[in-house]
Amino acid sequence: MSKWSKQQAKEWYANQPWLVGCNFLPSNAINQLEMFQKESYDQITIEREVKWAKNLGFNSLRIYLHDLLWKVDSRGFCNRLNELLAICSKHSIKPILVLFDDCHRPYPKLGKQPLPVIGVHNSGWKQSPGVELVHLIHEKKASEEEFRLKEFVQGILNEFSEDQRILMWDIYNEPGQFGVGEKSLTLLEKTWKWAREVRPSQPLTSCLDGAVGKEIISLNKINSDVITFHCYEGAKLEKIIKNLIDLDRPVVCTEYMARELGTTFEFSLPIFKNYGVGCYSWGLVAGKSQTHFGWPTIADLKKLKKEGKFLKPEDPIPEPKLWFHDIIRKDGSAFDQKEIDYIKRFLSE
Repeated sequence: MSKWSKQQAKEWYANQPWLVGCNFLPSNAINQLEMFQKESYDQITIEREVKWAKNLGFNSLRIYLHDLLWKVDSRGFCNRLNELLAICSKHSIKPILVLFDDCHRPYPKLGKQPLPVIGVHNSGWKQSPGVELVHLIHEKKASEEEFRLKEFVQGILNEFSEDQRILMWDIYNEPGQFGVGEKSLTLLEKTWKWAREVRPSQPLTSCLDGAVGKEIISLNKINSDVITFHCYEGAKLEKIIKNLIDLDRPVVCTEYMARELGTTFEFSLPIFKNYGVGCYSWGLVAGKSQTHFGWPTIADLKKLKKEGKFLKPEDPIPEPKLWFHDIIRKDGSAFDQKEIDYIKRFLSE
């Protein structure tokens, strides 16, 4: 079935509040797998931290899924996702759900997930489905695995296609990133086709700014019901917005907020509000993902792994002097109380 018309997308967006939220991973999960696997799924922590998001004034979250969760236990995965949606609905939050992702560690595995490497940004986040499989699909050497991924996409979309607790589907996060390159185009094309065959009641999207490669960005522009983008640099934010609103569709920034790069809440929220652009900062509670540390720490990952510098379960999460992402500590206290006061005040006006 076809892409939404511009009018259909605008009518949908007009019926939403101004969308403000964050990318959400509970503090005791290092990645999407640990968040949703039966052995580590923690409803209590999720509910506590979703409530903190609501207390800030957020009305939406962006949450990543993973294809391997469907492979091993599709019914259990759906049940846990249904529980999470119930928690979000209880706190008047409608999430964006993300299907595939080219960012960070390339070789995902089920089961017990790695411990965080001390002080490294997203040291255990896993790509979905991972660079190896993306390349094999591009080379037409993975027909069985390709069918499995189609089952995941269409299975999860069919399961929740009429669920009004879901805001939107982000079918592929930052395709082409982390050296995956234009070979992501093949899986991206297929994913758009699979998603369109289901045509859920919620809009479909994949980011423009944030994706890598002209063909990939063009494909997302052509297919997205709602235009989404990522921007962490304050100097670029308004320029990107002005370019994208010319496409005459609703525009939502699904990733922003890096303090040392200038996209603070104080800088960014008035710009988003002025242009009517929805916005999702990265991170909420500083935890095992350690995204309160900056991207440059990723460069130290191999060295620190060789030195065995992993956190133990009982170790406190270290803190940089200036947090890159995230807003709150695991005990609920603020990194910067003035920042939280500003967010609450701005969103209540």
